[in-house]
Amino acid sequence: MITIAIDAMGGDHGPSVIIPAALAALKKQPDIKLILVGRREPLLEELARQQAGENLRLIVHHAPEVVEMDEPPAQALRSKKASSMRLAIDLVKQGEAQAAVSAGNTGALMATARFVLKTLPGIDRPAIVQTLPSIRGHTHVLDLGANVDCTPEQLVQFAIMGSILVSAIEGKSRPRVALLNVGQEDIKGNDTVKKAAELLRASHVNYVGYAEGNDIYTGDLDVVVCDGFVGNIALKTSEGLAHMIWHFVRYEFKRNWAVRLAGLVATPVLRALGRRFDSRRYNGATLIGLNGTVIKSHGGADAVAFEYAIFEALSEAQNQVPERIGAELLSMLGTGQVA
Repeated sequence: MITIAIDAMGGDHGPSVIIPAALAALKKQPDIKLILVGRREPLLEELARQQAGENLRLIVHHAPEVVEMDEPPAQALRSKKASSMRLAIDLVKQGEAQAAVSAGNTGALMATARFVLKTLPGIDRPAIVQTLPSIRGHTHVLDLGANVDCTPEQLVQFAIMGSILVSAIEGKSRPRVALLNVGQEDIKGNDTVKKAAELLRASHVNYVGYAEGNDIYTGDLDVVVCDGFVGNIALKTSEGLAHMIWHFVRYEFKRNWAVRLAGLVATPVLRALGRRFDSRRYNGATLIGLNGTVIKSHGGADAVAFEYAIFEALSEAQNQVPERIGAELLSMLGTGQVA
């Protein structure tokens, strides 16, 4: 039985989305136990609206405070020690839960998780990694916004962690790792990327060279590494492009009666295409590099999307991702591959 602590007050919608997601996850996964962390009365009221209540696999853990979505991370860390976010992470630290999930303030979540759980040996900063769809599967990309400025050594740490994550989750012995760059030629890129490439070529990581933005979606790579400034822009641009494409597909099929009729014939294809472009299926980014599993859900996630974030937490807890990364890093520290 895997226990997951959920910040039930976080995100744009709070309990009205998170509790339906939790109940749906419990029905689909008989081997999980969920702890809903938040203000007890609102949580019990929402459970009652969903015709549910506490039981052996669903527990309410009272937290009197809430971290607001626009609250400065330092302020949340100092003054909200009894927040639903903080107490959910505390449960991981205390061993009462194997993972925590929050749709709350990203900066506050990263600051709190780093303070409570600490980083793994050999890791300077945690990173945000997320799975993105590709033509032949998916690609793990990091960092997606936690670290806007990175040293070459930190990019190498991201590459190592991403590689171990893919090995743990997907069973790949030699995940293909690339650095995101403005071109694939060795002469291109800034000094940070060039130095990181040099270090990766000397490491045990299966480094295959530079990747351009379009390479994220070909399916030829398992891990793409970049700093958080570049990664966040790449992610948001991709989300916007997918939304625009799907918008125009639907628009074109509504132009006139003849096109609408063609749309009826193409309904199965359109539904399949809609599933492929459904970003909810990829909700749940990992704060990788911590002594524990913490998953960040999109703040505006609906119940379906938040359910996927819970499943991501379950997968990483089952595969003991932080423990495996930590063991590998300790081994590499001994050989000098990590500073």
